[in-house]
Amino acid sequence: MLFRLVSEDGTRTEVKKVNSNPTASSFKLTTRQMAISGMLGAIAIILGATRLGFIPVPTPAGHATIMHIPAILGGILEGPVVGALTGLIFGLYSFLNATNPIFADPLIAIFPRIFIGVTAYYSYKYLRESTVVAAIVGTLTNTIGVLGLATLRGYLPVKASTTIALVHGTPEVVVAILLVTILVKALKKLGY
Repeated sequence: MLFRLVSEDGTRTEVKKVNSNPTASSFKLTTRQMAISGMLGAIAIILGATRLGFIPVPTPAGHATIMHIPAILGGILEGPVVGALTGLIFGLYSFLNATNPIFADPLIAIFPRIFIGVTAYYSYKYLRESTVVAAIVGTLTNTIGVLGLATLRGYLPVKASTTIALVHGTPEVVVAILLVTILVKALKKLGY
């Protein structure tokens, strides 16, 4: 950083910080964003570690998930950065605790999860602040992102991905709509 002296009226001089690198990013992560991302990420981890984040369904995988809900909430309530960071934490947890070869692939376990909160944020912001739409879009980002990459990378045939998307995606969307709508309404009522 460089400092430049600026004279306003000839008598007073103030010192202003000037960025010496004009191409430097103006991206700033606030303490609040880091704290909320960490808390929501911790909730996603708790949902996974306690198995509370899984919905039993009769498929070979055996369960659908609600572990993506904190990323959706982060996007809606705090914006795309918090949504992305919360999704990143969810994805890293999924990768580090993978029991299925699909999730041992970091591209599949992490990459789509980063976009859950981002897509939820933009759909919420630009589609009349609808928590229903944001919940659907965030959930489909997770489901389609993971299954799409699993298919593209040769882990699953298209037919299996489609079946899993329908069998797992449907309860995930329904539960996401209910939870996100209730939680956002409650948090806003509390003044959040």
